[in-house]
Amino acid sequence: MGRPPQDASRRLERAHRILDIAGDLILRWGYDKTTIDDIARRAGVAKGTIYLHWRTREELFAALLRRERVEMLSQVRLRVAEGPGTLRDLLGLLASELLRRPLMRASLLGDSKVLGKLTRLKRSSGAAADLPTGFETYLGALLRLGALRADLTPAEHVVALTSVLYGFMLVPQMMPEGYALPDERLAELLADAGSRAVEAGDPVPAGNARAISRATLEFADLAVEAAQRKLRASLGSEEQGKPEKSRTSGVSGKSVTGPEKSATSLEENAT
Repeated sequence: MGRPPQDASRRLERAHRILDIAGDLILRWGYDKTTIDDIARRAGVAKGTIYLHWRTREELFAALLRRERVEMLSQVRLRVAEGPGTLRDLLGLLASELLRRPLMRASLLGDSKVLGKLTRLKRSSGAAADLPTGFETYLGALLRLGALRADLTPAEHVVALTSVLYGFMLVPQMMPEGYALPDERLAELLADAGSRAVEAGDPVPAGNARAISRATLEFADLAVEAAQRKLRASLGSEEQGKPEKSRTSGVSGKSVTGPEKSATSLEENAT
């Protein structure tokens, strides 16, 4: 109980412990029924200590979601680096990570059982379709490299992929029990449907394929960096400007650094 530790690393450790407890309680009871008192009691800290980290319950929950996003995107980035790094690969990885993270899935779908009144705030803020940073730039690079359909506008590419993502996440909840699919298979089908909807039919040259792989990894780097910045802003002023270590297995302690070039320039290296 009492004041949070002055040492920055201990303060950060306590913040993560509080977020761990908040995540467990919100998944069990839902946001509306989870109070700061509940979180403080379970975490073994004073209620005032939590308010020294976050001014409101909404800010605490935002930090929780931002941490989940960092962990999700860090895992995707790790897998993308293993190659080959196509759009289909990226979609499948994003889908599989979303499906295994209940808070991220609830946030994507605006699940009122989990989010409660935050569902209305999310819709009114226009954040329901929160795309990872750099996604449209990434699709633009793929288009110039001949990987995407030229008959679709950039907006149409985004709308098609977002619709596939939301559809595959939402529709299974409406289907009879006999139609339930394993998450792994659902992610595969989503990746297949999304890539078929927007990818060009013809194979790309070998040089372009390498550039596409680099563009995919670059997008993953940018998305992780942006997510880390937002998380640091939610963890207190002491953490501003410091890389937030990922809690995801396999990348713990590794700061993902941004690329030196933008995704729009990658096609210049293609043959």
